[in-house]
Amino acid sequence: MPPESLDLRDVSDARVLAAMETVPRELFVPDQLREHAYDDAALPIGSGQTISQPYMVAKICEALALRGDEHVLDVGSGSGYQAAVLAELAAEVDTIERIPELAELARANLAAAGYAGVRVHVGDGTRGLPDQAPFDAIAVAAAAPRRPQTLYEQLEPRGRLVVPVGRFGTQRLEVIVRSPEGPAVRRSVACRFVPLVGEEGF
Repeated sequence: MPPESLDLRDVSDARVLAAMETVPRELFVPDQLREHAYDDAALPIGSGQTISQPYMVAKICEALALRGDEHVLDVGSGSGYQAAVLAELAAEVDTIERIPELAELARANLAAAGYAGVRVHVGDGTRGLPDQAPFDAIAVAAAAPRRPQTLYEQLEPRGRLVVPVGRFGTQRLEVIVRSPEGPAVRRSVACRFVPLVGEEGF
């Protein structure tokens, strides 16, 4: 099934739509699931984790409102798919994964797909990457019980953090902008992600 068959519904950002068509999603799913690579569904990738459904990746990227010159942090590398889409939209991408085996998988997948410039780190994603901060934008591909304060603090002024917030079954995608007055929060679509595990997660 080709990329143009993706059901992206209310996604209207032309750059995001082009990125979703460009990234070969089949290279980021297990071999036995490649025929389902463009289904609008999360798929298992091992270690109890999933590759997010294409629609949610597109919504997260659209909410970040990237122009192309940003430094972005991707939290929850998984198989590397969201980091690849972000690499089509931003100048620099760092991605962090807590499970070493998945970090290696992401690194291999990104290289095979032509995104070797994405830097893959192993660690607690809820703590971000202080040595690489600040970031213009941070995308989180797992649900947090509350806004991750450390990630928020690693944003540039006016930077955006997009993160699913809530417990299993009651999550909403939140867009959080760092402003002088404090976090400006907008709730977006309902969603369903695996839990964000770490010091400031579950």
